Formats: sequence, C-alpha cells, structure tokens
Amino acid sequence: MATNIDKALYQQPQGIEELAQDQPEDFEIEIIDPEEVNIRAGDLELSIKPGEEDGEDFNANLAEEMDESAMDLMASDLADDIDNDKNSRKDWEKAYTQGIKLLGLQYEERTEPWNGASGVFHPMITEAVVRFQSETITEMFPAQGPVRTKIIGKETTQKKEAAQRVEEDMNYQLTEVMKEFRPEQERMLWSLPATGSAFKKVYEDPNLGRQVSMFIPAEDIVLPYGATDMDTCYRVTHVMRKTKNEILKLQQAGFYRDIDLPDPTKTSQDDIKKAKDKETGFNDLNDDRYTLYECHVDLDLKGFEDKDDDGEETGIALPYVVTLIKGSNDILSIRRNWKEDDEYRLKRQHFVHYQYIPGFGAYGFGLFHLIGGFAKSATSIMRQLVDAGTLSNLPGGLKSRGLRIKGDDTPIAPGEFRDVDIGSGALRENILPLPYKEPSAVLAQLLGTIVEEGRRFAATADMKVSDMSAQAPVGTTLALLERQLKVMTAVQARLHYTFKQELGLLSIIIRDNASPTYNFDPEHGKRSARHEDYENVDIIPVSDPNAATMSQRVVQYQAVIQMAQMAPDIYDLPQLHRRMLEVLGIKNPDKLIPLPDDEKPKDPVSENMAMLRGEPMKAFMHQDHEAHIKVHMSMINDPLVQQLVGQNPKAPMMQAAMMAHVSEHVGYLYRQKIEQQLGMPLPPEDEKLPPEIELALSGMMAQAAGQVLQQSQGQAAQMQAQQQAQDPVIQMQQQELAIKQGELQIKAQKTQADIMLAQKKLAADAAAKADKMHLEEKKLMVDAADKADRNRASQGEDPQVAAARAQQELDAMQNRTVMAAQQHNQTLTHKQQVHRQNLEHQREQAAIRAEQARNKPEGNPKK
Repeated sequence: MATNIDKALYQQPQGIEELAQDQPEDFEIEIIDPEEVNIRAGDLELSIKPGEEDGEDFNANLAEEMDESAMDLMASDLADDIDNDKNSRKDWEKAYTQGIKLLGLQYEERTEPWNGASGVFHPMITEAVVRFQSETITEMFPAQGPVRTKIIGKETTQKKEAAQRVEEDMNYQLTEVMKEFRPEQERMLWSLPATGSAFKKVYEDPNLGRQVSMFIPAEDIVLPYGATDMDTCYRVTHVMRKTKNEILKLQQAGFYRDIDLPDPTKTSQDDIKKAKDKETGFNDLNDDRYTLYECHVDLDLKGFEDKDDDGEETGIALPYVVTLIKGSNDILSIRRNWKEDDEYRLKRQHFVHYQYIPGFGAYGFGLFHLIGGFAKSATSIMRQLVDAGTLSNLPGGLKSRGLRIKGDDTPIAPGEFRDVDIGSGALRENILPLPYKEPSAVLAQLLGTIVEEGRRFAATADMKVSDMSAQAPVGTTLALLERQLKVMTAVQARLHYTFKQELGLLSIIIRDNASPTYNFDPEHGKRSARHEDYENVDIIPVSDPNAATMSQRVVQYQAVIQMAQMAPDIYDLPQLHRRMLEVLGIKNPDKLIPLPDDEKPKDPVSENMAMLRGEPMKAFMHQDHEAHIKVHMSMINDPLVQQLVGQNPKAPMMQAAMMAHVSEHVGYLYRQKIEQQLGMPLPPEDEKLPPEIELALSGMMAQAAGQVLQQSQGQAAQMQAQQQAQDPVIQMQQQELAIKQGELQIKAQKTQADIMLAQKKLAADAAAKADKMHLEEKKLMVDAADKADRNRASQGEDPQVAAARAQQELDAMQNRTVMAAQQHNQTLTHKQQVHRQNLEHQREQAAIRAEQARNKPEGNPKK
C-alpha cells in the first residue's frame, strides 16, 4: 500500500524513499510491512494500517481476497469435520427415523402373518402433535398480532407513544410484510413436539430486501459432539438446499462469490429424509438442488489473524460464516460474524433453538423419545385385536379332500347358500374349522391402560369434568388445572423465552437495516422516529408464559373476580374486567370498557357531559384546576340539573364520580400551590425518590404546606365575611348600626363644633385678658415711675437706686402676668383632652355594639 505526501499543491507525488531524504532529521518513517507504515513528524504521528487507505468493507466477502489453495484446504477440513459431526449423532437419527414411522401418516400394507393383515397405527403421537400445534399457534399468534412491547427504563409519555408505534410496526411486519412468518411458525410447531428440537434462522434476505425468519428442521442443523448450547458452540452447520437460479441471484447480488457452478451432486438420501418422503408419499427423482453447508465456525484465517495491541498475532480463532458446496467443496463466501464496533468480537447469533424438553445434549427430547415406546406397544396391540376380530368373523379351517364347494375359496356372502358335493359321510364330518377366539378383553384393557398412560405422560389427556363438583370454588378448579397442565405450562414458558429471542433478532435487523421511517402515519409522533423508537423499547411476545391455555387464564381471572367481590374497594374492577375481555379474545375491549388511563384532556364542560353519560373522567396536571372546579361545582349546584338528574336512579353514583373527579383537580391544585411556595416543580408522582431526597423534600413541603394553610385560612375568612354580608338579617343589623353610627357621627360633629366655638371664645377671652393685663401693666409702670419720682424727690433718694427698684417691681409684675397666662392655657388644654377622651370612649362603645350585632344569632329582625 503506497502513501503519497505532497509538499505543494501541484507538485508531483514523491515516493517514501525520496520523501525521507527531503524531510528534516525529526521526520521518521517506519515501515512495518509492505502494507503498514508509521510516519512521525515532530508532534504529529500518522499510522497507516492495511485496509484503511482503500476503505476496506468490513462486511466484504473475504473469499474474494484469499488464496485458492488455502480455501481448498480449509473447505476440505470443514467437510471432514461436518461428516464427523453427522456420524456422532447416528443413534439420534435412528430414533428420529423410527419415530416418524409411528406417526402413521401412511397406511402400512402388510403381508405377514398373512396378506392383508392390519397395518393400522395408533395415533397417540400424532394426536399430541396436532393438539400442541393447534393450541400453541393460537397462543403465540393471536388475531391482534404476536408482539407487544416493554419500555426500557423510566416510563414517560414519549416512551409510551414510542412503544405503541413499535408494537404496531412489528405486528404489521410479521402479519402483512413477512407473509411466510406464520406458515413457517406452524411448520416449526409441528416438528418441535415430535422431534424435541426445532430451529428458526433470522437474517436479512438480499433477494427480498427485508428480514426473514425461516424454519429449519433439527436434522439440518449439525452440531459437534459435546455441544450443549448454540451460543457457545464453536461450529454450527446449516445444511441448505438451493436451486441453481437461487445461487445465481445471490451471486448477482454480490452475496456469493462469482464462480462457475459445478453440476449438482446426486447423493444418497439420509435415513430421516427417506422416512419423511415415505410418510408423505414423495420421492427425489427430479431433485436437482445443490446442497450447501453454511458453517458458523471459529477460524484463524491466514491474512486476517487476530492481533494484540502490539501487532503480534494471538492465534485466537475468530467467528466467521463459511458457505461451501457439498461434494465439490467450492467456497462461495467467507464473512466476519461479529459486529464491526465490538472490541470483544463476540459471535453474532442468527439461529434460535426451540426445545420441547431439554435433554442431555444440544438436542431436546420430543414425543418420539418420551412416548415412542407407548405408541409402538399400542400399535402392536391394536393390530392384534383387529386381526383377531378378522379371524373370528371370517374363520378358516380344514376340509376333506373329496369335498367340493361351488366357488371354492370365495367367501360366502351374507344370506348366501352354496352347493356342496360330498364324497362320503356327513358335511360336518368333512369340515373342521380352526378354533379362533374373539378379540381378547384382556388385550383391550391393556390397550386402554397403555393409551391412557401415554396421553397422561404427553399431557394430552382430557380432564374429566364429571369428577369436579359444580359448586367447587374457583381456587379448587384452578388447582386441578395447574396440576393437569403443569408440563404444558413449562413447555409454553420455554417457547415464550425462545420466541422473545427470535423477535429480538428481527427487531435488530429492522432497526439497523430497514427504512428509517415508518410505513404508516403514526397516531402520535413522527414517521422518521423509527430507529430511535426501537432503541427505547423491548420486544416481547404477547403470549403468557404462566398459562398454557386460554381456559387456564380464564379460570385465573375468575378467581380474581371472585376475590374482588368480597372487597371491591381495593380492586380496580374496570381494569380487571377489561383484562378478562382480552383473555377471552374480544376485539377492541377498550371501547367496551373505557378506563381513565385511556382518557385525553378535555375542557370542563365536556367533562360534565361525560359525567352525565356515565363515562370515566381524568384530571391532568397541566389543566386550569380552579376553572375546572368552578365549572363542575356550578353544575352540581345548578337547581335545574339537580332536578333533572335527581330522577335518574344512577344519580348517587354520578354525583360520587363527579366529586371524585373534583377531588383529583383539588389534589393537583394543592400540588401547584405547594410548587409555587417552593419555587420549583415537584418530582413526578410515580417517580421513586432516594431516601435523602425524600427527607429533604418533606421538610420543605412542611413549610410550604403551612404557608398554603395560612393563605387558605385568610381566603376562607374573607369568603365567610362576604357570605355573612349577603345575609338579610345581618344586612338589617348593619343598617341599624350604620344609622347609629350616623347619629354618633352627627353628635360628634356637633360636639366638635361646640369645642371649636368654646376654643374660639376662650381664645377671645384670653386675648382680651391679655390686652387688659398689658394695659394694666403699662399703667402700673407709669404709676410706679411717678411714685418713684415723688419718693426720690421727697426723700432725696439716688435716682439710679430708685430706677433699679422700679425695674425689679416691673419684672415681678411681668412674671406674675406670664404665670397667670400659662395657668389659663393649661386649664384650656385639659378641658380639650377630657373632651377628646369622651369622644373616643363613645366611638369604642359604638364599635362594640356593632360587633355584638354581627355576632348575634339569626332571628326575626325588629320591626
């Protein structure tokens, strides 16, 4: 593999040697082998490995690249190994062949002990096979489809819608697109109980361009000696038969190598194939098909060896699928059998193995092994009884040589008399009949015992209804059914497990290879969500692994319904009855018994109408719960509705249903109030919380609940006050109180006016007194001055001393005047305070009387 590195945009590519010479010293090229190169330039490291440059296809046919001689040697070794695997199961094939003969599909023409002896077969095994096939196909493939879904992880609305889309798509694929699925399933169910093992192969068919699931008989899957499980088996060989045209189509599609096909090799049939052809009446005279070996084997291919991180070969064999032609050993394809992104390189599984009863080895035990001896003994005894009856009805004997009978050996018809020529003696003396007996009663009884034991062991015996009392409790009936069907229940559980694996392989192919869009318009979601939907859900069969038949499930649900009648309050009766309808196979049970979970959000008026019709209702978290509660309560309290609906005999039930629905809205409304107080949304209702988170939320919710309670109490008090305000007695009392308050207000206004007048009068008197005192003060000052002048003149007093004394007398007089004015003001202020206190007391008394009037019990108002 060459690597080109350009130094300029249009420079001619250089070889590795020239490039190494032109690069600086820190540029290093390491050539590991001609196809693997490591290049280092400073901090840059580039590793080129085989297959990276040319974009090797992981799913390519490796036979196109391998050496022919190496493939011839590998094909020869594989053919020898396959022959050895077949030889190791010779005894198993012999039991298989003998069991096919016991089916009695062809009447055996016998010549021993005489020509025309009875060749009848007892249908013990065939009856068990037909019953098993008929019962199981109806369980695995009901009318609505064989698939249901299971959500992986937490359930959400989006996941539920995705699960519904996947369920519809899978059932559509299995019932409409894969038209061969049910016929192949029925063929498998015919072969499984007889042989004990049956296989289904799930793969993408390049000719059809879709997934297929084909039945493979047990004889066409060859396992090596010592294998016990297909998942861990190192070599699984599928013996295929294809026409030349089918191989050419696969060559044209690139699935097989384009080589010249040899002529088909006509090999002798194995014993199993011969026995089947004999029973069905076919032969292989014109069979020109090729026999192919598709070998799922672990190999260490040269050129594709497993290597460790250091590039060293580990010698570990990896899983491959090798297809070769039997006889010529021409290899048509070699492909890797692990996922490209699987670092462990685990083998991909394309087969599912159905087992009737798991045995010692890889193959299971079937009815051929379990009751083959009973069937063979019953067949032998039945033939003896029939032959004994034949001999008893048409006996033979001895006759004398001279006796001649007309017609000789021809049997005598009823009512016929023939001529007889007698040589001598009486007729009785010339004929001696042999002493044949009637069919033995002991043999007939023994046959009945053998048949009963065989049927009981095969779990196909009918239960005797006469042994059960009509008054027996459902639990007793269920116990008898459980005991009778224990074996078949275990077989059904194994089928359920394997069928789940088969559906899982089909879903993986649909997810990875099918169109990313649905073939239909889903009711919810987008058509392009197909791949994402398949990632989020698990595919499981619709069959019940715990109940083998519908009658068993019906009895189980009858037991539950009987228990529900004793305590109906703790059971979801609509859900229980719907499940019962589903068990009975009734179509569209959701339309017969609607459940609240089926409901979609509705407006409050539509909910009221649904309540009147007796239909279920459901509240949703995102609704306006206050509006819904208001509308519902308005209808409940509507007199016209009460009058009309009250005549309905179901009115109490309808009212109880409406109040229960209102309670749902109340619960969601309370949740919203708690969330508003917390300032964050609460976890979903069905979410499981860790203990520490639950404890933290509980404390926060307790505080929020207290705040909500305070708000509700305030609102309740306000509403009570509003309701009381609308009471006519309270209104009359309030009017009387208003009149009294008006009178008090008028009195208060009059008192306030009197006070103002008194204050004005007091102010005027105070001003007049102040003026009078001021005049008197001036007069006294003048008199004092005159007196001082006269005294000074008469006594010859010093004028300065006289002036000082006069000033002291004047100051004393002014102080007396100010004190008198202050006392007058204090008296006036005290009178005003007393008047205000009287007014406040009167107002308080009026308020007390008004409150007493409000709280006074209702009665006849005063006229």
